[in-house]
Amino acid sequence: MKNVKNAVVLVTGSGIGRLMALDFAERGARVVIWDLNAGALKLVQEEAAGKGLSIRGMICDISNRQEVYARAERLTGEMGPVDILINNAGIVQGRPLLETPDDFIEKTMRVNVLALFWTAKAFLPAMIQRNSGHIVTIASAAGLIGVRGLTDYCASKFAAVGFNESIRMELRRTGIRTTVACPFFIDTGMFSGVKTRFPLLLPILKSSRTAKKIVQAVLKNKELLILPPFAGSTLILRLFPPRLFDAAADFFGINHAMDEFKGRNGQ
Repeated sequence: MKNVKNAVVLVTGSGIGRLMALDFAERGARVVIWDLNAGALKLVQEEAAGKGLSIRGMICDISNRQEVYARAERLTGEMGPVDILINNAGIVQGRPLLETPDDFIEKTMRVNVLALFWTAKAFLPAMIQRNSGHIVTIASAAGLIGVRGLTDYCASKFAAVGFNESIRMELRRTGIRTTVACPFFIDTGMFSGVKTRFPLLLPILKSSRTAKKIVQAVLKNKELLILPPFAGSTLILRLFPPRLFDAAADFFGINHAMDEFKGRNGQ
């Protein structure tokens, strides 16, 4: 198990990121959360303080390259190099392609995809210099299979999976580790209203349990985490012709999961 005592851990986004941040803080790590929502950051810091822990919140628009680089320089100057980078922040619209505004498609790509590049380029050089570090990408099971009503989101998460795989290849001969997590829908509110046809095989994941499993995967230097494990069957289904692949997606209810989607705050 990786020892994270006094390690600098940066988590982007709250939501499940809050739970991962608290877990790492309880293990003695020096944790920072980046989020655009000042209220969310305040709540995380207050919750940590109530547990006798310290988590630092920093407002950062991760879709803004220059802001990421500026915040990274400030963070490194004040706390030292980041040991574990957890790219967790993400957004979802949950509409069919032709009902999704162009500007939101662009925003989805900036937050869910381009931000991965900016944070990695900000912190990876110091990791390479020390030959130590860990980059964690919170992707999605939607990065393994296309879902009706999630075109832009799926495209962004497929990109996240590809991003992780590529940098893993680049870093194989170094001491830097990578982990990509591909969870099914999580009960954070982000996917409020989604449903599953077979809850025993594909349950709506509990955020607390999912956060713990991701942290455990990082501590064990696990390269790929798919939750629940049955979601990994999509990798096998890809060996089938598209007609059979689509029929399997229909059977397991994947293409009806978003029929009653509401999203966070019912929007």
